[in-house]
This record gives sequence, C-alpha cells and structure tokens, in this order.
Amino acid sequence: MNIQNTIATLLRITALAAFLVGPVGAYAYAQSGDKQSGLSGAGFVLYMSLQRNAY
Repeated sequence: MNIQNTIATLLRITALAAFLVGPVGAYAYAQSGDKQSGLSGAGFVLYMSLQRNAY
C-alpha cells in the first residue's frame, strides 16, 4: 500500500468525522453558554439539608 493512499484515506475519514460530529458539538457548545450556576429545585433542598445537619 502506498503512503499517499494511506494519507488520502486518513484525510477522508477525518473530514467525514468532522462533518458528522461538528454540528452536534456546535449545538452543545451553544447550549452551554447561557446556564447560571445557581441552586434551585432538588439540589437546593439537598444543599440546605446538608447545611442544617452540619451544625
């Protein structure tokens, strides 16, 4: 097998993987930007009960 064929095949595989995975990664990155790190819901209740039991 020729080294040029191997390199061409690797480039094709890399391009296909980037084409398929890229949009999913971009969507996940866009969704992660707006989150705030505040406590709410069950996490807040758990945090408060642990704080109350610490004293």
